[in-house]
Amino acid sequence: MNLIKHKNIILKGQKEFLADAFYLESKEKFPLIIFVHGYKGYKDWGAWELMGETFAKAGFYFVKFNFSHNGTTIEYPNQFADLEAFGENNYSKELEDLEVVINHFKNQKEVDSQNITLLGHSRGGGISIIKASENSSISKLITLASVSTLDRFPKDEAFENWKNEGVYLVENARTKQKMPHYFEFYQDFEINKERFDVEKACEKLAIPSLFIHGSADESVSLSHSENLKQWTKDSQIKIIGNANHTFGAKEPWEDDSLPKELDEAVEVCIDFLREK
Repeated sequence: MNLIKHKNIILKGQKEFLADAFYLESKEKFPLIIFVHGYKGYKDWGAWELMGETFAKAGFYFVKFNFSHNGTTIEYPNQFADLEAFGENNYSKELEDLEVVINHFKNQKEVDSQNITLLGHSRGGGISIIKASENSSISKLITLASVSTLDRFPKDEAFENWKNEGVYLVENARTKQKMPHYFEFYQDFEINKERFDVEKACEKLAIPSLFIHGSADESVSLSHSENLKQWTKDSQIKIIGNANHTFGAKEPWEDDSLPKELDEAVEVCIDFLREK
């Protein structure tokens, strides 16, 4: 069967953003997987394209997308070309974008709308957990190197400086860009603190959930996924030996096969999704 790829589909939230869909040419309907990227991530980062192709070839309708305020643009989907939008991002906007993505793709004729999985990486894992607890159309949840709290803000003096100045800058280690975060991000979190409580969201989950983490994650410690497993009723945890935060992937990814650790994680996901 031929692999069909629709790249850079334009979706509309508060502003326009892009999504990709991969699936096999067939008359049957496929289970839907929506991949949710993390902080300073985007849909075409590293090996996510190859990951999508792998899931599609295994019989899934795979979607990845750029959050509307992740700093990319319609014209430049894999560059941080709009740092103003990046600075204006918050969790409410990401959840709103994800709702747009779910509603758009669950109605595609190739999709089994009764079988929808969210697959979130890092901060995208936390966002996926919140959304899965709120949206009854989600039937399974998987996270990769997820955070167990969305309270990831500066503390103490750094927080006071942020509050007083209204912005703090984080350097992107790869591009060397100084990426802004406006204080409104934190204010949105405070207003919606109950909604953004990942532990409470986990306790509400009544769907099969799988938390995957690398044993050598340098950005988000394994304890985060251990927390998620503890808080979630119908859940499993899988630790990938020697895997870092991106499971061996990097940007750019120039190989034509997945890194070993990410390939293992994808196989674990496929096995989990095929369980009845």
